[in-house]
Amino acid sequence: MSWTDAEMMTVEAARALRNGTRCFVGIGRPSAAANLARRTSAPDLVLIYESGTIGAKPDRLPLSIGDGILAETADSVVSVPEIFNYWLQPGRIDVGFLGAAQIDRFGNINTTVIGDYADPAVRLPGAGGAPEIAASCREVIVVVQQSLRTFVERLDFITSVGYGDGPGSRERLGLKGRGPVRVITDLGVLEPDPSSCELTLTRIHPGVDLDVALKRSGWELRVATDLGTTEPPTDTELAVLRELEES
Repeated sequence: MSWTDAEMMTVEAARALRNGTRCFVGIGRPSAAANLARRTSAPDLVLIYESGTIGAKPDRLPLSIGDGILAETADSVVSVPEIFNYWLQPGRIDVGFLGAAQIDRFGNINTTVIGDYADPAVRLPGAGGAPEIAASCREVIVVVQQSLRTFVERLDFITSVGYGDGPGSRERLGLKGRGPVRVITDLGVLEPDPSSCELTLTRIHPGVDLDVALKRSGWELRVATDLGTTEPPTDTELAVLRELEES
């Protein structure tokens, strides 16, 4: 069965979620990945949405964090302040999903503006809960399409901190979580180097040319010496994902 780049990215993001963990889910690709994981490899995954739903089990992909299907199927519904003050900030959520308009070599994210803040070329949706997710989730997974527009040498604005300016930055800022442990793109998977914290390409997706990945980065992208290839999506993963997206 053939697949699209977006499907490969979603499947790989779903595989990154361990069974039984608590996952802070965003709408869009992260929600598709989390719900795919819950229906395949991680049936006991606990989905937590920013609107206050804990343990949501939607039978279709929600249209927004306020979609009624989340509250109807949740184990519990609490207030937004409780989600942030009791669950997120103390480090009780295992994994947080984030997207990005721009990301740099240290996993810092911009979702605020493109261009000068006072006179931007593009005003983006903004921070939402992303800064708190980046700061306090035990681990962060970023899902983003790779291009010269997204992989930039220098962010126009830092919305959410990854590894700041390198080793020790998160500790100096007092951030509780580990930061971005994986960046999953339509071309491959990047992970922070243990010493430098710089994002390093560790796997490419089937059929992707390494030169393409290198050319779609605004900085000199590091490549692991033991660069691997992602396992292709299985027929089951694709069938479940397509059923979710069509429902």
